[in-house]
Amino acid sequence: MFTLLSLSFKPTTLNSRFYISLSLLLFLFLSEVVQAQDDENPTFPLETIYAKRKSYPLRSLFKNVKFSASMGVGNTFFRHKLDGFGVFQRAGYEPRIFPLGISPVPHYTNWVNKVVGDSLAVLPDSYLVSADTTKLGFKGNGFNVPLHVSIHYEIKNIRIGGGYGIEPMFLGNFSPITYTDKIASFRPGSHFGVMKKYYGMFGYSFYRFHNYLFTGNLQIGGYKPGNNFSTDLIKKGINVNLGVIFERELSEYWRLFAKPSLDLKKYTLALPEKSIKHNMNAAYLQIGVTYSIPDLPKCFYKECKIQMNHAHGNKEYRSRVHPFYKKQNPNYGENYPTLIKYKGKNKRKLNPY
Repeated sequence: MFTLLSLSFKPTTLNSRFYISLSLLLFLFLSEVVQAQDDENPTFPLETIYAKRKSYPLRSLFKNVKFSASMGVGNTFFRHKLDGFGVFQRAGYEPRIFPLGISPVPHYTNWVNKVVGDSLAVLPDSYLVSADTTKLGFKGNGFNVPLHVSIHYEIKNIRIGGGYGIEPMFLGNFSPITYTDKIASFRPGSHFGVMKKYYGMFGYSFYRFHNYLFTGNLQIGGYKPGNNFSTDLIKKGINVNLGVIFERELSEYWRLFAKPSLDLKKYTLALPEKSIKHNMNAAYLQIGVTYSIPDLPKCFYKECKIQMNHAHGNKEYRSRVHPFYKKQNPNYGENYPTLIKYKGKNKRKLNPY
């Protein structure tokens, strides 16, 4: 009898343990489900503690739009050949040119920016040479003061935009490229004018070193010479400018830059008999600033001294105390990256305290 009772008791104990374990697992599972539902629908909404910050979609759209203004100096290199012409030089006078194979022979004292005729007589001691027997032409310089404004949009390292510029230019002396001992130099009349430029722009930022950014820049557009050029007699080509922009980031919204560049352009001046092709390439050095629209408005509270971007109520603002001329981290600010105790005479002490 004892054996039978013990055999019947063991299965009952095993079954009980199994059901108890199963019940515990089911209870734990249901507890997790209820807890997850409570997390998804908290009884105490977080909105009552943290206000949902409002965005500024228009500012966010235009934060990558950059406005630039620059000024500088430049030198224009004029050069032309006189194929089909001759040069007439009389002592005490500036040189004249004349077309070959024309009778009577016209003389011109200006064939650079205007067409000006002349009737100076040829004397026995005058020097004449034609392009049939030698290479003739002149080269000269012009001093430029470029003043440009531009706008571009930045997408990662790429820049796309356009610009407009005015360039006061002073024409200098023109010297012969051959027979410099026989032919004198001359300066064209109406030697001052203001050139205008308009162009599209493409750039690519290829290198960064701390707060310095290096960008290749290409400008393609047109130009209009100043009123000291006979624009009705000139046929212009396109204007291509190649340069490199060296930028120094002053703050999140301001950059200082220097831009050396080469300008490639040419034009054709039509004389009554035939035309003369002129190269008018230039080299520039420009210095300017770039400004971008802040993506956050400035904090309205005048006494606020918070350096990082922060919120008042449900709106986010940028700091009031960021100097525009200094790089700032919008997350924590860095108005005083070096403490006073480490500056001046204290910087050489091992223990500044």
